Amino acid sequence: MNDIIIGIDLGTTNSEVAVVQDGRTRIIEVDGSKILPSMVGLADDGTLLVGQSARNQYVIYPERTIRSVKRRMGEDVRLPMGEQSYTPQEISALILRRLKQAAEDALGQPVSKAIITVPAYFSDAQRQATRDAGGLAGLEVMRIINEPTAAALAYEADHETAKTILVYDLGGGTFDVSVVRLNRDVTEVLASHGNNHLGGDDFDARLVEHVVTHLKETQGVDPGEQKAAMARIVRACETVKIALSDAPFARIEEEYLLEQDGKPINLSLEVARTDYEEMIAPYIEETLEAVHIALKGASLTVAELDEVLLVGGATRTPLVQTRLEQMLGMQPRAEVDPELCVAAGAAIQAAVIAGEKVSSVLVDITPYTFGTSALSDLNGELYPYTYIPLIRKNTPIPVTKSEVFQTHYDGQTIIEVQVYQGDDPDALNNTEIGSFRIEGLSDVPAGNLIVTTFSLDLNGILQVSSREKRTGLETRISIDNATTRFEQQELDAARERIGALIDGEARNVSHDATHHQRETVQANALIEKAERLLETANPEDREDLVDLIERVRDALVEGDVGALEPAVAALTDLLYYLES
Repeated sequence: MNDIIIGIDLGTTNSEVAVVQDGRTRIIEVDGSKILPSMVGLADDGTLLVGQSARNQYVIYPERTIRSVKRRMGEDVRLPMGEQSYTPQEISALILRRLKQAAEDALGQPVSKAIITVPAYFSDAQRQATRDAGGLAGLEVMRIINEPTAAALAYEADHETAKTILVYDLGGGTFDVSVVRLNRDVTEVLASHGNNHLGGDDFDARLVEHVVTHLKETQGVDPGEQKAAMARIVRACETVKIALSDAPFARIEEEYLLEQDGKPINLSLEVARTDYEEMIAPYIEETLEAVHIALKGASLTVAELDEVLLVGGATRTPLVQTRLEQMLGMQPRAEVDPELCVAAGAAIQAAVIAGEKVSSVLVDITPYTFGTSALSDLNGELYPYTYIPLIRKNTPIPVTKSEVFQTHYDGQTIIEVQVYQGDDPDALNNTEIGSFRIEGLSDVPAGNLIVTTFSLDLNGILQVSSREKRTGLETRISIDNATTRFEQQELDAARERIGALIDGEARNVSHDATHHQRETVQANALIEKAERLLETANPEDREDLVDLIERVRDALVEGDVGALEPAVAALTDLLYYLES
């Protein structure tokens, strides 16, 4: 029996261990989780704490806890922990030893060999320090491999054709971007660039600065000198950062954070995703500059890339994916968990070395994009049916995503929410799969915030809700079989096309039906919008509105396509005029 070789992703913020069994990759749980926080500490009685237990005590005893040790690998330093100090290799070895133990418990046999990943940008000194840490943990390090190589293997372990892939790896403490060439038997890193001191920890730091400034301005207190308070703030900011990946707002609530003049100071602060993204935008732009440098180093253009892979938990930040898509013109792949794909790839490399046959990582994903529509910019003009995707295709499921919208005019007490499937920027070119109305909104000026949430489960059931932020008023719908219903629709359309051919009328029935449906939806929406403006329009404009509304209605009732299109165009022009 061959010795088992495990794959380890030794990360700045979190670490993972994986193994290939029966040709499939298995992420091994440590203390009930697939992710082990890369933290080491000492308890009150001197007991060693590794992982979640160390993370838990960091809030109270930061001086007895070490985090982000990966950033110090390769340095000739000693890190204080309690009354002693340790080298970065020693601290990393404790993390590796805990992963080794978890693997042995899960597999029921000793484990002595491992593949360990490092950023492609790591120096020789940093790589040797990682190898030394493995030896201290009782592991024979069979190979140190680059994280982008491991990530590419997780996605493409059984690839048949050559591909050129950009791996964008933004973790907790390190960032690197690599251009990887995949051939049938060889995975080669063509070029890399990055920053060993840039990652999600820096995002946290910007949020921490924001919170400290808030406390200074509102409470007149500076928590900077109180370690326990600062540790609580850091942890709260980590939680908010994660929440803002899926929701437009997140709240920090820390009671009795600290004391001033004998009185408790409580922290209550809401953070908007837009404000957070403004804080971290310079970091994101720095990573995009690195993408250009890596492409130049590989002597490639953007057009020569086949795929973009996202690696690292910080890539869940929507701004990262948005900016990459804008720059590269393609939607990045993220169907493999960005925090687990490097460990999975390391396990695949380990299995290859051991002579085992392996397959790519399989996950449940949504094959479709789901979203809603809103008045927004489309091709340089304001358009009422601009498509706003919330859940993108190839996203792992189950998944929940939220976005915030605003009412368009003063006193708007009703909104219509349309749910679409598709990828066209014009929502009307996508397939509407549901709609609902929220009534009784607050009679307030335009800009009332409405939070819309899409939740898709493993059974393909899509839950959509919209909630008025200021009052909590909410309406929701459930759409069954959202990911499979279109196959039946396509089948019905095919039957109709065949029937048309049999009857001697070869035409694109599906296209005709969809186009007519789209025109009808748009016309009804315009009528509703025009009717809302009747109350505020001056007499002359009101008369024009009534006339055009009637023209559109008559064309709809009579099914007169020739009359409908010019009537809709005229009404659209008048609405834009009245709203400008």
